Amino acid sequence: MKIIVALIVFSVIIIIHEMGHFLLAKKNGIVVEEFSLGMGPRILSFEAGGTRYSWKLLPFGGSCMMLGEDGEDMSEGSFGSKSVGARIAVVAAGPLFNFLLAFVLSIFIVGSIGYDAPIIKDVTEGYPAQAAGLRAGDRITKMNGKKIRLYRQFSNYGMFHEGETVRFEYVRDGKTYEATVTPILTDYGYKYGIQGSVNYARVRTNPLQTLEYSVYEVGYWIDTTLQSLKMLLRGGVGLDDMSGPVGVVQVIGDTYEESKPEGTLYVWLNLFNISILLSANLGVMNLLPFPALDGGRLAFLLVEAVRRKRVEPELEAKVHFTGLMLLMLLMIVVMFNDVKKIFH
Repeated sequence: MKIIVALIVFSVIIIIHEMGHFLLAKKNGIVVEEFSLGMGPRILSFEAGGTRYSWKLLPFGGSCMMLGEDGEDMSEGSFGSKSVGARIAVVAAGPLFNFLLAFVLSIFIVGSIGYDAPIIKDVTEGYPAQAAGLRAGDRITKMNGKKIRLYRQFSNYGMFHEGETVRFEYVRDGKTYEATVTPILTDYGYKYGIQGSVNYARVRTNPLQTLEYSVYEVGYWIDTTLQSLKMLLRGGVGLDDMSGPVGVVQVIGDTYEESKPEGTLYVWLNLFNISILLSANLGVMNLLPFPALDGGRLAFLLVEAVRRKRVEPELEAKVHFTGLMLLMLLMIVVMFNDVKKIFH
């Protein structure tokens, strides 16, 4: 059952992404030749409105294939026949729909259980936070100028800025104070001596606050993805720490199983939470300016918009094909690591 649930969640996220491309393509009069879920040979397929809708064998990925998307076709209804602005909108719509999905799911979570306020539960005696004057009940508002609205932002800051001195801004009894804290190295990594948790100070929201903190929730996951990418580029994490489709399905399935004893509501909340993470992650990754990704296509379109002349379609197609081969190679390596983790 957990595999079925995981595949459904994964499929919905992919469908929403491709639906963004699909809807904007249709709106701009571009012929969508095929809209599919999965990869490989077709299992089920039908045609409607000039588009073939397919469900394919391998339950990973999907596609929205448009007429003339990778060629020199300038015929009526082709991707290349439309203005550069229309093509930018079509390509950008996929990642934007992922962010929209993450926002909608965040509304449900924040509206149900509130948000995790960055309030200190306690400070450890003898640690830098206590020496700097921080106390239980203080609400952290900034760390080195970065606004902190969720407790998870505070806890992640130390992970992504390990060992750095931090200038805290915090509110106590309605007044704002500052404190400079240099973490100390312990057996468990660098620590400020601040105690708390995501469930310590759950704050319920009114409808407007629910929308506001849903935006912060999505922003948190986008920022976490970007910070993780920086760590990857700096060598802070390796390929073994990455997960592909197999690993993602495994994580979703495990989340489902672990949530069942807590009741139906918490099953949904936890599945929505991991869906927000994955959807925001997919949106960010697809906007990276790498060939074959949406971001790579956007890069070519932006160059075209600036120089007012299209890059040679043949050259662009070669660049995207090279990028696709590299991505497939990376996917194979990551998938191998995912399978290896399952059996160890």
